[in-house]
Amino acid sequence: MNHRPASHVSGPPQDLAGAVLTIDLQAIQENWRRLAARAGPAECGAAIKGNAYGLGVEPVAKALWSAGCRTFFVARPMEGGELRAILPREAVIYVLDGLFPGQAEFYAREELRPALISREEAREWIAFGTVYGRALPCALHVDTGINRLGFSMADFETLIGDNEIMGRLNLALVMSHLACADEPSHGLNQRQRNAFVHVRTRLPGIPASLANSSGIFLGRDFGHDLVRPGIALYGGNPIAPAANPMLPVAHLEGAVLQLRMVEPGETVGYGATWEAKRRSLIAILGAGYKDGIPRSLSSRDGRGPGQVYLAGRRCPIVGRVSMDMMAVDITDVPAHLCSRGTRAELLGPNIAIDDVSGWADTISYELLTRLGQRFTRLYSGTDPSPAEDFSP
Repeated sequence: MNHRPASHVSGPPQDLAGAVLTIDLQAIQENWRRLAARAGPAECGAAIKGNAYGLGVEPVAKALWSAGCRTFFVARPMEGGELRAILPREAVIYVLDGLFPGQAEFYAREELRPALISREEAREWIAFGTVYGRALPCALHVDTGINRLGFSMADFETLIGDNEIMGRLNLALVMSHLACADEPSHGLNQRQRNAFVHVRTRLPGIPASLANSSGIFLGRDFGHDLVRPGIALYGGNPIAPAANPMLPVAHLEGAVLQLRMVEPGETVGYGATWEAKRRSLIAILGAGYKDGIPRSLSSRDGRGPGQVYLAGRRCPIVGRVSMDMMAVDITDVPAHLCSRGTRAELLGPNIAIDDVSGWADTISYELLTRLGQRFTRLYSGTDPSPAEDFSP
């Protein structure tokens, strides 16, 4: 997808930053539409926690709303408050980390729905609703096998038998979370689905949500009433190692600061970890781990584990990634195609986010959320719509 001139710029001017991150909002919208079509007839929401996975919650939230998304998931109540200030009041916002102690009034004021994870939280939410004057909507999070947040199956059965609590909860959603959705053949997927079907039978008529990004591709019997994709919206591959059905969203480029000729036997970077086996032309790029480039992309052998895309070809990273710089072997790039100021793609359509995370021995979630604020951020590809002005 071609990146049009930016419609929004934050941070220093492009020529002063050294690295540029372009976020394609139209690609996010298209990814949401593809997931919504795949998940239908279930509603498609969006996980927008962690500053929209590091890409900027305000432009991303507005783009998703304009595309048709109406239900959003954040992790913390503070994130929910920030999102409420961005979206219309009719947007539904769930807080996945539950009800923070003593903060029910904030949730109510910002119209946030906690995903309750314990009887203690349920009692506090009910008690506040009594003072507030009405039963406030919430979700119930049941742990079906990941063993993180949520009611255990045993605690859920106890809760169901507590008429004092159940009779006063205004349940808008029951949810659980898959542990191994990115491994379709893993037996835990079916066990969790079966457990969640049982949960649904105990709460007839309550909308239900189980599937994350990868869960959407496990089949419609995982979709239930509402799916909540995250990483797939932002270009991550939900069905790896198969071909990625999502469009790339983040396009990160670093500028060449200097070209250096390195003779055989000379080394590059801290620790002298990479030694030239031939006369090599090295490009020093203005991007490093302060910008979110994983230090683990540092080369461990003669070729380097990671690559960038420059002048139409992949070039290996050599030596250690440092705070502000990284080195790339461009010996095989025609000399006239690379000079001071030339930009190399560090992430984008030619250097896939899942490839980079694999080279760095991490996951695409961590890679996106760690992208720094020092480089220029550009937002491109927005669909013009009067609905984008959400001022009260």
